[in-house]
Amino acid sequence: MNFRFPSATPPAPSRAEVALLAAVAALLALAAFGPPLALPAHYHAFADQRPLWGLPCAMDVLSNLGFVLAGAAGLWRLRRAPTAAIAPAPRALAALFFVGLALTAAGSAGYHLRPDDAGLALDRATMGVAFAGLLGLAVADRLSARAGLALAGLTLVLAPLAAGLPLVNGNMGPWAVLQGGGALLLVALAFRRPQPAALGFSLAAVLALYAVAKALELGDHAVFELTDGLVSGHSLKHLVAAGAAITVGRALRRTRAVTPGGQNDAQTAPARAPQPSRTV
Repeated sequence: MNFRFPSATPPAPSRAEVALLAAVAALLALAAFGPPLALPAHYHAFADQRPLWGLPCAMDVLSNLGFVLAGAAGLWRLRRAPTAAIAPAPRALAALFFVGLALTAAGSAGYHLRPDDAGLALDRATMGVAFAGLLGLAVADRLSARAGLALAGLTLVLAPLAAGLPLVNGNMGPWAVLQGGGALLLVALAFRRPQPAALGFSLAAVLALYAVAKALELGDHAVFELTDGLVSGHSLKHLVAAGAAITVGRALRRTRAVTPGGQNDAQTAPARAPQPSRTV
């Protein structure tokens, strides 16, 4: 009798995976050989520098609590999600995203306590962890799990390098490529349908929140003036950016109701054996 063992050779890359690889290679080339980009003058001069309870720039520091709450709530929902409802790769990438949000809170709060170039590098490095989780989760959702894990791993390696490079040569171009290229990738993925049994979170909502957060960041001083010094654009930016976790959290909440097989997560009552018919 002949026995055939299953092949360990992974399937060939799909067209979408090849396109993703080409896009990543192009972005790497742009980051390595593109024109240098200097940090804007007065970048660390944020609009709201009021102290509170002994904290300098208190609102920009305390608004990072939004990231802590979002990360904690996401991990709580992830823990409650049925094991069978989420594949291992999306579960790991979602956990990476939520842990990255908590790290972002620490990095950003530390930076705003004393805004300088070194603090900014640390802030961006912690943001890179959340960014890696989000990008990986989006790719796993719309392309494949292996592509999502690979991109998340690559981002985890490159984000700290891009964040720290300005401390060496003053060039923040690679960080701009990482951030802008990642946003463009999310836009492209938004036009693809989720894979079968994917988490299925809304990329359109994530992109909308990102756009609003970016506008608030750029309008830091304008928002501070419009609100008569009540709140700055940068403080609001932290809260809006943390809202990206809501879209992933809503998808996780749906998994508690329906398993991948389409059945309700609650245990169903065992079927009764057929009763013999009674004769009259």
